[in-house]
Amino acid sequence: MIFEQIDAGGDRNFSYLIGDEGSRTCAVVDPGYDTSKLEARVKDLGLRVTHIFNTHTHHDHVAGNDVFHTEGVKLAAYKEASVNPDIRLDHGSTVQVGSNTVKVLFTPGHYLDSICLLVNGKLMTGDTLFVGCIGGSGFQGSSAEKQHHSLFEVIMNLDDAVEVYPGHDYGPARFSTIGNERANNPFLHRTDFGEFMWLKENWDAYKAEHGIP
Repeated sequence: MIFEQIDAGGDRNFSYLIGDEGSRTCAVVDPGYDTSKLEARVKDLGLRVTHIFNTHTHHDHVAGNDVFHTEGVKLAAYKEASVNPDIRLDHGSTVQVGSNTVKVLFTPGHYLDSICLLVNGKLMTGDTLFVGCIGGSGFQGSSAEKQHHSLFEVIMNLDDAVEVYPGHDYGPARFSTIGNERANNPFLHRTDFGEFMWLKENWDAYKAEHGIP
């Protein structure tokens, strides 16, 4: 499998490239405001895009869809997503990208159509889980209760060795593992919803107190 994390402009956004060496096909994940690096890698690797995945439909994760959504390319997103996907995904859905199987985890909370994508031990978490923190839930279409459930009842059920690839470069590293986040992410130490909410509401003060950049 070819797998690359690619800068996508915006607010330190990441896009991802999932490729298959045998068929020379690939998927692009969350094409953002700046697709130039993603387009260049597809070309440099000699790949043909067959799928676009959106982890959720906030504009910085879908702004570049039209760059890749040409004839023969399928747009995949949650079944109720506003982008009108060609492939309507739900929890447990799978999509083949060449020989690679992409599995969908429905993880609402940051947004109502948030999903995570698992392929060959790599989890693209969009804005649900970052390295050392989590996505916000203070705007229309979000829900802290659903986010708490998604984190503790879905993502934390994955094996510690699964690698975590977020939608933004907000943490101390560009990627992590489930085990590392379980051990070190302060939000994941708060299984009680009240404590979880307290940390969300006081995150800036907590960071200052604990020396977190």
